[in-house]
Amino acid sequence: MTETALPQNERSAPTPDPDPAAALRRSLRSWLHNNLTPELTRAGQRSPEEEDLDILREWNRRLADAGWAAPAWPVEHGGRGADIDEQLAYLEEMSAASAPGPVNVIGVSNIAPAIMTYGTDEQKTRFLEPMLRGDEIWSQGMSEPDAGSDLASLRASAVLDGDEFVINGQKTWNSLGTLADWCQLYVRTDPTVAKHKGISCLLVDLLSPGIEVRPLRTITGEQPFAELFFTDVRVPVTTLLGPLHEGWKVAMTTLSFERAGVARLHLGLSKKLDHLLAEPESARALTDPRIRQRVAGIYADIACMRWMTNRSLEQMRSGQPTGATGSMAKLSWGRTEQKLADLAMDVLGEASVLGPWAYNLIAARQTTIAGGTTEINLNILGEAGLGLPREPKPA
Repeated sequence: MTETALPQNERSAPTPDPDPAAALRRSLRSWLHNNLTPELTRAGQRSPEEEDLDILREWNRRLADAGWAAPAWPVEHGGRGADIDEQLAYLEEMSAASAPGPVNVIGVSNIAPAIMTYGTDEQKTRFLEPMLRGDEIWSQGMSEPDAGSDLASLRASAVLDGDEFVINGQKTWNSLGTLADWCQLYVRTDPTVAKHKGISCLLVDLLSPGIEVRPLRTITGEQPFAELFFTDVRVPVTTLLGPLHEGWKVAMTTLSFERAGVARLHLGLSKKLDHLLAEPESARALTDPRIRQRVAGIYADIACMRWMTNRSLEQMRSGQPTGATGSMAKLSWGRTEQKLADLAMDVLGEASVLGPWAYNLIAARQTTIAGGTTEINLNILGEAGLGLPREPKPA
């Protein structure tokens, strides 16, 4: 008996892949094999600088065209709508290949979710695609000289004057501030209410008259940060992101689509430890039991971070709050980065003061400050994690 072909509308739909994360992993691994070059890998090993910007922007565009710039973003905005397992697979493959991500690290992970959540249709259309492709670079204007970890204490102001805001004040530690085209700026718009209630968020063109950008050079010799000074800067009211005076709500947005992003911490550490143990000097150094003990301790720290990350992701999958796990991972990461940098000095000897390991030794100093200081994270763990009394306010 000959088999009769079924009409198109009666044919079975293609069987979905039983493991979407594995499928994404295979697809990305193949794409990186065909597109990633040693030049790109070298360019992505440090903070973006002017001389690397063109190559990193071109790479960013290739990532976006292939759907790899921000897989966690919704499909309608250029992402893949990746779930937690797919996000984790993406991060693991990118880390294993030492592939640079998008130029707009803060923009893609932090600013874009706020625009998707609170932005007008015009703002979404205007800003999201250029951000995704790296055509426009973004910085975040939160920290000030007297308001670092305490965002609610910010003093930079914006006064409504007709259909414009007039901005005055200062911001500091603006990541990518020397390269940025735009800034998600937090300003005080109502000084008469409780300090966390009178804040607004503005999307500011950094070429606006009255803005001065001063680079901040770190001990690594790089300029990854800048200070921004605003003197009677006028921006249209259409730059307001979210409701007026509710910038705190915008800043506290936890709808970041990159929910597996915390995995970057232990993945980066694990890769560095592997590189250190692959150095020729390591074989000799590991004959010393004290060095072996330190290596084992760092390995255990990374394993604990991986376990914390997996537990946190499982809580997200089941809709449970993750509590202070993020602060615990950040605290662990900063301390382990510094222990690993010190270990590299003792393992490599004179070789540690040259090349990438010398850079790593210096760069590791900032890991207990960036993204929340050790002291702030300890307070969060004590109060939110252990239920201890709140830190007393200064008199």
